[in-house]
Amino acid sequence: MADTRESQKTAVTVQAVVQTESAEAENAGLRWYQGVPRYAWIVLIVAALGWLFDTMDQNIFTLVRQSAVTALIPAGADATKAGALMTTLFLLGWASGGFLFGILGDRLGRTRTMILTILIYATFTGLSGAAQNLWQFGLLRFLTALGVGGEWAAGAAIVAEVFPQRSRAMALGMLQALSAIGNMMAALVTLALANPAVGPSGWRWAFAVGALPALLVLWIRRAVREPERWERAKAEAAQSPGNKELGAIGQLFSDPTLRRNTLAAVLMATAGVGGLWGVGFWTPELTKIALAPLHLDPVKVSQYKSLVFLVQQTGAFFGIYAYAAFSESTNRRRALFLFFLLSFLAIQGMFWTANSFVSLMLWAPVLGFCTLGPFSAYTVYFPELYPTRLRATGCGFCYNCARVLAAAAPFALGQLARHFDDPARPDFGFRMATSLVACIYIVGFIGLSFAPETKGQPLPE
Repeated sequence: MADTRESQKTAVTVQAVVQTESAEAENAGLRWYQGVPRYAWIVLIVAALGWLFDTMDQNIFTLVRQSAVTALIPAGADATKAGALMTTLFLLGWASGGFLFGILGDRLGRTRTMILTILIYATFTGLSGAAQNLWQFGLLRFLTALGVGGEWAAGAAIVAEVFPQRSRAMALGMLQALSAIGNMMAALVTLALANPAVGPSGWRWAFAVGALPALLVLWIRRAVREPERWERAKAEAAQSPGNKELGAIGQLFSDPTLRRNTLAAVLMATAGVGGLWGVGFWTPELTKIALAPLHLDPVKVSQYKSLVFLVQQTGAFFGIYAYAAFSESTNRRRALFLFFLLSFLAIQGMFWTANSFVSLMLWAPVLGFCTLGPFSAYTVYFPELYPTRLRATGCGFCYNCARVLAAAAPFALGQLARHFDDPARPDFGFRMATSLVACIYIVGFIGLSFAPETKGQPLPE
């Protein structure tokens, strides 16, 4: 009886997929946003909100990192080194969460995994504001990052599987572009709460706001079901559990094609993650260094940090969407090559020449446009590299394996800054360090050299 029910379920799912493919053929002449089912838009909104709040919580940390560390370390300790250590712990937690929840995204389902990861990152972000010492703070940031690392793969997989093929890339680009709104929200939260005018505990209140996304779970439970592609893969795995096993991470390396895709994707992701978290998200520290000769009031400096980060994320929104559009007009690999090159050049330009508030505000959107653009590639491109049974596993592994490899980047930044420290020019060590860490984009070019092209191809089954 159970086998009969399973066969019926599989038949219904196959029929639904066939109907979907027929609908795509009929709508082939429409623009990407036309003829898309209403439910697909609901899924995109829910997934985008989950990722938007995810990035908000990430960058509340980025913007209050030094304030929190300074409040929690002993007097006289090196705040830059401690901040780099907290960032490294965060990236390692992010990677661990990506590995774990990527597998669970295939085994438990996309929707269940989104719910679980949102609860984790929201809860532990809120608790980060209650830390009483640096090690408590580091542990809470690590636990927050478990959820942060896991949410993206589930959200990207479900959007890729629900949208029609002709609309998939632009929908995924929109999903990733809205993450920049989360970054902007982080800037606004810290501008309002985490500044000296609020008091020394302002950074704690900023983290408290980061707990609010947990309420999104209530909507997800009611509005989103598992995608038909995943239900089909689950049914096939039950009938032939060998090569069809869901979330079998070993198959990323045992299959020659998937092994090539995985190695290429890890290298491409390492470049973007290392460039962004090793350099791009250190604009608050650059702002402080650039404005130091002006001897500004701490309240003003805090406000300027948030404003620079805000316009940086405005540029990021357009850069992320630009990658999706350019990858559709050319192809995935060519677009990513261009953005890696632009990212390297933008880092050199901003971190060597920005020495006033005006120049910071001019360079920041350029930096955001270039360094966040590759992250659209990871959302658009990576789901196209893996079959349904391994889509969340593969995306989570590649994106977050890069977290492990790139976790040394912020630590290297601190070490290099001290190595090149010049008492005659206090900003030289930091600027030279950022310039050298940006060379990580070479790793991305290597990955691109043997990555496959997937533009215009259906998602692998």
